[in-house]
Amino acid sequence: MKLPSLKRLTLPLFAAAVVLVGLRLWPHAPLEQTVTSSRVVLADDGSLLRMTLADDGQYRLWLPLERISPSLVEALLLKEDRNFYWHPGINPPALLRAAMATYSGGQRQGGSTLSMQLARRLWDLNTRQVPGKLQQMALALWLEARYSKHDILEAYLNLAPMGGNIEGAEAASRIYFGKSATQLSLSEALALAVIPQQPGRRARFGPSLQQARQRLMADWRETYPQDPRNDSLLDLPLEARSRQQIPFLAPHLSEQLLASQPGNELNSTLNLPLQQLLERLITGFIAERRSTGVENATAILIDSRDQSVKALVGSADYLSTSLHGQVNGVLSRRSPGSTLKPFLYGLALDQGVIHPMSILKDLPSNFGYFQPENFDGSFVGPLTARDALIRSRNIPAVWLASQVKSPSLYGLLQRAGIKGLRDESHYGLALALGGGEMTPEELARLYVMLAGDGHLRPLRYLQEQPQTTGAPLLTPQAAFMVRDMLRRNPRPDGLPGRHWRTAWKTGTSWGFHDAWSAGLVGPYVLVVWVGNFDGRPNPAFIGAKTAAPLFFRIADSLPLALPNVVIKADKPPAGLVRIDVCAASGELPNRWCPQTRKTWYIPGVSPIRVSNLHRPVLIDTRTGKAACPPFDAQYTREEVFEFWPSDVQRLYRAAGLPRRTPPNVMKNCQPNRLSDQSEAPQIRSPLTQVSYQLRLSQPQESIPLNANAASDAATLYWFADQTLIGQGPPQSTLNWRPGKSGEYRLRVSDDQGRSTSRGLKVEFVP
Repeated sequence: MKLPSLKRLTLPLFAAAVVLVGLRLWPHAPLEQTVTSSRVVLADDGSLLRMTLADDGQYRLWLPLERISPSLVEALLLKEDRNFYWHPGINPPALLRAAMATYSGGQRQGGSTLSMQLARRLWDLNTRQVPGKLQQMALALWLEARYSKHDILEAYLNLAPMGGNIEGAEAASRIYFGKSATQLSLSEALALAVIPQQPGRRARFGPSLQQARQRLMADWRETYPQDPRNDSLLDLPLEARSRQQIPFLAPHLSEQLLASQPGNELNSTLNLPLQQLLERLITGFIAERRSTGVENATAILIDSRDQSVKALVGSADYLSTSLHGQVNGVLSRRSPGSTLKPFLYGLALDQGVIHPMSILKDLPSNFGYFQPENFDGSFVGPLTARDALIRSRNIPAVWLASQVKSPSLYGLLQRAGIKGLRDESHYGLALALGGGEMTPEELARLYVMLAGDGHLRPLRYLQEQPQTTGAPLLTPQAAFMVRDMLRRNPRPDGLPGRHWRTAWKTGTSWGFHDAWSAGLVGPYVLVVWVGNFDGRPNPAFIGAKTAAPLFFRIADSLPLALPNVVIKADKPPAGLVRIDVCAASGELPNRWCPQTRKTWYIPGVSPIRVSNLHRPVLIDTRTGKAACPPFDAQYTREEVFEFWPSDVQRLYRAAGLPRRTPPNVMKNCQPNRLSDQSEAPQIRSPLTQVSYQLRLSQPQESIPLNANAASDAATLYWFADQTLIGQGPPQSTLNWRPGKSGEYRLRVSDDQGRSTSRGLKVEFVP
């Protein structure tokens, strides 16, 4: 037979080549866009929490070919299409063998290439009849002309039937093995490779799959005899779950992310063991307390080091319709009660209203038309700011709210992005007692701010969310002092500190609608809410009695669940100093103060002055009254008394704790306090009306500070614009070098409360 001339073939071949190139280059949609995808929410270790159905009711997750396990790709080609990279879309010898076997009555064989199987899937073809098979072959050729082998193989691996309504390697791997197709072992890859041939039978992981897998395993050993995995991995037992066991975990967080975040793969920061721990503890707690009307609770746990949400329980029972279990209580607005007080105290520390040992009054008080009461209906009199906070006294909190400005507590909440706030005038000072509303998530964000440097940062729900510097709400110094105060709050069970240190606070809303406990547990922030979603009140909803036990049940479980967590010491930030103050007054001790204690102090900010609570009085031993000059040494002795305001004295008397008040003065006699302001220290240096120049080149240059003092003065305290800069005996000289040029007000006080001040101008020169 004479062959056609090359000249006659050139034009047809060229035309065919042009057509093929044109088909390949002509714009066409990626095969991925021909189908919709499921969406998955993953835990921080890649565990599947939730997989949604695609729009067509299938479980399908598109994974790029480069991320699919090479073992699965090789096993699939070995099983389904060994000549995939060499044929144009159809394999005539394979088709001929299949046709002969079928029509001769022998064992049925498959002759379809991967391209043909993909065509059948994309166009939903009936290939049991000859017309359908011919159509399948034509479309396979068309796919090969339009798409690369890479694209076709990727599409097949993502659309292959894997049993029921499961399609593709990634969805099957997630559902059956709880891992991505990227992480498949060789044994698991061989199992998935044989499912598409008979998905209805083999997806049950029964004998049919095991037999097919064994045959493919033999082919693998024959094809890859030198594969080192043949002995170690091929014979591994296959552990798979059924498709009826698709995970449905952390439902509230999963729904929250699916509703708020784009993308088909959401890599959350949630730690599944911690999530399941909190769920178990809440379930057990509710079961124990149900007889008291406690039906629901929520909790959120956050790693304060990177603001990542580690567990979120939106209700005690997601599946309970009677409890509205599908409501995400972590996002529901409730009255926070006293859980806001730490932030009020933080503002007061920052604005110089108090330091931790400042004495506040817990007395009957009116603030305009507002007359707050304490939860227990009683008053305890003077107490330190630290004790007022951890004992959650309302009167001191309202007084602090009346003192803080720019920002107020309302302003801080606004800066924190708390939503749903009404005008500040709507709340007034009652906001300090929880008069507003916020979500447990928002409250947790505030406590994360407190756990760090006072900067508010967004919570991280996704691993790819970057950490930010945040917006400052408190200084690092104030945040540290509040943490230190809250750590003194004793546990409700009184157990010793054998657990991670906690800095915690409770809250109870008006009318017993909400019970809260929030705080820091090691490096974590935990917020717990107990109540009813329908708002029904319950006298059992008291923070300290209901929420706190659940809080500590969770807190005590964390060290066991996280044995490798390193707990670092909470070191004070720069700009904080430790000073002695008189225990009774919270001020610098005078010589008669019987007891001192340590407190943190922000130089230039914290209020500080010499205490005059304890003062000496000369007593006439014959009358018991204050003596009058001239004094008779035989009948005169010195005694020290506490000079409390009258309202405090009345409260002490009412409580059966009268203080030792100063005696009355004898008739026609003036009080004889051993010291008065006429004996205040007299500043000798610096001089008045003198401008002091200090050379920048001579850092040792300083301004000498000294003063004459009365003979009964033992210590002098020096202040520059309310900042304590030093102390010492009266005969000593303090050398002071200010930080910058400017005008200063120097004040010297002795340990008996007497003081004097002087203006001073300092200029730095080269």
